[in-house]
Amino acid sequence: MSGPDLISQRQVLLEATIQTLPVGILVHDDQGYCILANAAARALGSESIHDLAAAAVDRPDTVITGDLEGRTLEVQARTVTTERESYTLTSIADVTRHHAVQRQLIAQAFIDPLTDLPNRTMFEQSIEDLIANARADDRFALAFIDLDNFKHINDYYSHAAGDALLQKVADRIRNTLRPSDMLARLGGDEFVLLLNPIPDRDSTLAAVYDISERLKRPYFIDGYEIFASASIGLSLYPDHGTTYELMRRQADSAMYRVKGSVKGGVSVFEETMSRAATDRMAVEQRLRLAIRDRCFCCAFQPKVDMRTQAVLGVEVLLRWRDELGIIHAPGGFIELAIELGLINDIAMQVLLDTIQAIPDLDEAFGSDISVSVNIAAKQACDVPFMTAFCKALGETGIAKRFVLELTEEAFFTKGSFQREVLPLIRDVGAKVSIDDFGVGYSSLAALAEITADELKIDRSFVTDIHKRPRSQIVLKAIESLGLALDMSIVAEGVETFEEVAYLLGATQIRCAQGYYFSKPMLLDEIRSEFGRSSDKRYA
Repeated sequence: MSGPDLISQRQVLLEATIQTLPVGILVHDDQGYCILANAAARALGSESIHDLAAAAVDRPDTVITGDLEGRTLEVQARTVTTERESYTLTSIADVTRHHAVQRQLIAQAFIDPLTDLPNRTMFEQSIEDLIANARADDRFALAFIDLDNFKHINDYYSHAAGDALLQKVADRIRNTLRPSDMLARLGGDEFVLLLNPIPDRDSTLAAVYDISERLKRPYFIDGYEIFASASIGLSLYPDHGTTYELMRRQADSAMYRVKGSVKGGVSVFEETMSRAATDRMAVEQRLRLAIRDRCFCCAFQPKVDMRTQAVLGVEVLLRWRDELGIIHAPGGFIELAIELGLINDIAMQVLLDTIQAIPDLDEAFGSDISVSVNIAAKQACDVPFMTAFCKALGETGIAKRFVLELTEEAFFTKGSFQREVLPLIRDVGAKVSIDDFGVGYSSLAALAEITADELKIDRSFVTDIHKRPRSQIVLKAIESLGLALDMSIVAEGVETFEEVAYLLGATQIRCAQGYYFSKPMLLDEIRSEFGRSSDKRYA
């Protein structure tokens, strides 16, 4: 092939290559006339493309982004010079899809999909930037917002209703904010609010109180009128910290103070809260070590037939033997264990220890006694945990002797307990008891739906019952209701002879539990007091 033919062939190949490029190519001569436009450029439309190209020519070697009929284009012009002439080469790329994917990735990284609020990552970065650029006189506030009893709302009304509630809460707070404020969802039912700038402590507190009151107004979701509230903790910059992490901890401490007193309130951080938070972290660490080292033990409190004094059963009560050998009742740590998600491990330890104690309990009280184990409401609705628990109980071969005591909350939510968990308990042969009846979520309509075997009347109805005529009426009503629904009745918290005398004389209740008969006893105490006795009664 001769030289001219080879050059001609390469020119054809070059032009074909340019025409098939997915990027638009325009070439203008030094007079501004377009001498080449490939297929990709022509497909974009001449007039608008030439306008963008002209803008690019005015700013050579700079990428210019423009919109054209819903598409996003990036245009860049370069000067190409030969020995004789100068040309302008303009490239045009359709980056619509690229930008859409970019926006989607940014949204996934920084936006909460349920509420369209900034998420934890975006909020933290924004606060850190704010602090890094803060002047000496700048002041702002962080408010930690945690919904109260959200788990109960989720279980009772459904998770869809819970999600709708979170969206409505976000909208109520968002509608009160200034453009310079920022609300974010950290996850679950937790929100965090930046108020920037703030004039002073009192006006800031007043603004947060206003938000708190707005959140207490009823929400209408799926035909229900739902009431909710939020506990809010507040920290101020720079008074309570000059880093985001420190301010977050301080606001969190203030919020937990509200949770521990009157929910639905507002609290500003104080130094005493920091010490309380430190103490709480220490208890948490000790609690985790106690689970690891199996430092929990069981105490057993008898249920007694008041007429015959015979022991009918025992309730298993959790105790914590600390590193000094001191025994602690669960009041100081059980709520923390539930909150931290440690309660399931503790419950399985309790079950194992109870099974191992059965021979000693039988020796002391007889092999026909029942054994009652407490299950927290949160556990009762945890299907995977209850499946494992019932499986372990069934493998003992004596599940029919066990009574699972649950508070009313577990029964009266529209969650999974009665639908999925209760059949598991029935399948292994265990019984079910309603614990602390009368002080929780009890209602006649809800009680009619329950198929429990036992009703434990809360001690608040039993204490000084012989002196309280109105409580006597309520007690008789609960007794009649339980008997009509074929439930055995247990009176809790019986501590005096007068209370026993009233129950025996004025009610049909036979089974009672309380310090009048026996305090909770560790296994060593039971062995010592009852191990060699043939009399299984309380004198």
